[in-house]
Amino acid sequence: MTSKLNPAYAYTVVYVKDVAKSVEFYGKAFGASVRRLDDSHRWGELESGQTTIAFTPVHQRETDDLTGKVEEHKSKSQRNQLEVCFAYADVDTAYKRAVENGAEAVSQPEEKEWGQKVGYVRDIDGIVVRMGSHVKSH
Repeated sequence: MTSKLNPAYAYTVVYVKDVAKSVEFYGKAFGASVRRLDDSHRWGELESGQTTIAFTPVHQRETDDLTGKVEEHKSKSQRNQLEVCFAYADVDTAYKRAVENGAEAVSQPEEKEWGQKVGYVRDIDGIVVRMGSHVKSH
């Protein structure tokens, strides 16, 4: 029996410059299905397995006034404290699709010693997106 106090991970919020553009970009570049984009374009959600990836504007009263301003990506030598990760059966094809649809190539997919193929891109807001295979069992 689970406790009423055990959390269920609901979603991750990604702060972006333009919610509608980010939702469209993630759909095309990474093959994500759009769950919701509200009419005000201040909230968008993608289907992403058992959790949700949500997008909201970088600057908005609700977050700036309550929890502080969002630190924006400044240069390619710096990165945000967030990395979005997607798992694919065919990482090479997924990586190629992402770059062809506007993702900035960072590191092409390569086999890692822990049994995973991993490549990296940046999204239209400079956020690092890891594209990897499922880790192989030994």
